[in-house]
Amino acid sequence: MALSALDLFSVGIGPSSSHTVGPMRAAKLFADGLKSGGLLSSTTRVRAELFGSLGATGRGHGSDKAVVLGLQGLDPETVDTSTADDQVAAAALDAELMICGDHRVDFNWDEDVVLHRRKSLPAHPNGMSFRALDHTGTVLRERSFYSIGGGFVVDGDADSGDRVVADDTALPYPFTSADELLAICKREGMSISDVMLANELTWRSEAELREKLLALWAVMRECVDNGCAAEGILPGGLNVRRRAPSLFKTLTADTGVTDPLRAMEWVNLFALAVNEENAAGGRIVTAPTNGAAGIVPAVLHYYVKFVPGADEDGVVRFLLAAAAVGILFKINASISGAEVGCQGEVGSACSMAAAGLCEVLGGTPEQVENAAEVGIEHNLGLTCDPVGGLVQIPCIERNAIASVKAINAARLSLHGDGSHKVSLDKAIKTMRETGADMKTKYKETSRGGLAVNVIEC
Repeated sequence: MALSALDLFSVGIGPSSSHTVGPMRAAKLFADGLKSGGLLSSTTRVRAELFGSLGATGRGHGSDKAVVLGLQGLDPETVDTSTADDQVAAAALDAELMICGDHRVDFNWDEDVVLHRRKSLPAHPNGMSFRALDHTGTVLRERSFYSIGGGFVVDGDADSGDRVVADDTALPYPFTSADELLAICKREGMSISDVMLANELTWRSEAELREKLLALWAVMRECVDNGCAAEGILPGGLNVRRRAPSLFKTLTADTGVTDPLRAMEWVNLFALAVNEENAAGGRIVTAPTNGAAGIVPAVLHYYVKFVPGADEDGVVRFLLAAAAVGILFKINASISGAEVGCQGEVGSACSMAAAGLCEVLGGTPEQVENAAEVGIEHNLGLTCDPVGGLVQIPCIERNAIASVKAINAARLSLHGDGSHKVSLDKAIKTMRETGADMKTKYKETSRGGLAVNVIEC
């Protein structure tokens, strides 16, 4: 299998990559299949069912809305986030869906988008199924999909062990473990970002890759700007007030402050801004998920704002090194909170950001691997217990804390020579095993932890 940095980082819509982006992509795949299979003209109704974690927290994550948007031919990368809710409301009010944007079918919100809170499909906690029916009620086509984290979607007929979309592209420097990656770096005299760049050239030119990575960085910057400007209460009913705008005003007003920890407060701001935008359903870069989308941008903003000599080349190298680590998590464990808890989301993002920062601060491959290991080691066992099924408490604040932790991991690793007792591979293996041992109620079901010990208001 082969994964690109652009598989790990993609533009989507909040609040969740697995619960919003994935279902929207799956619904669009199903709708497109009806059209390409010549079944669209005979279809008079489409029904969707969401299972497992999707069913348990789908309302708070907007999974039901995402399915409606996807069936109507919209995708997470280009959907108008400012009108998405209105489009869904109109479909429910008018009792009709425009499949693929141009074929009308009857629609009943309560009957045609069903969330099963206690039922699961066999291969993954984030399962969903779609059925197209004709005017007699006969099923024309039925398919199931799994949203396996980070917006990745696999067909329900895929092997239950599959964790990535299959790609058999032959890479010049293939690796499936950190040990293999370090061996390549040592043998070829390359940095981790060099190895990733060489592999990326298999799919696209260096100029195209650079353009796409910097476009992602532009979306990250815009997301921070939007989060710093948008005041008010986040949707969902918890009455969580946005904190980024007031913090931004404080930091920009106090220009003469010499507090040595002021940089940390900026990092907090960057992360809060992104994740508040995510919670509000804004435009987000999955990095590698939406629930953890603030960490890589926050640390990258720290690099640009506070590291002398920071430039676009550094941004590109940061993202490449971070993606290399993200690939290791994706293929050897999971980045899905529904599968392994928040250690798979915030933990992997912290590890990725630590690696990216260490790379652009001049770290050796061994130091970068060490930074990544520190980043995940101190997030092991982190549960996913969103209050009210919303990506707000503890998710938003957790991104800020993990961003600072990633910076600390990178700086700590630079004071060593890269040698350490626990390898990144061992830490990833431990994360996977910990996730397997974790009770389901702590894996994005809102049935345990803070989700049941905090009064919703």
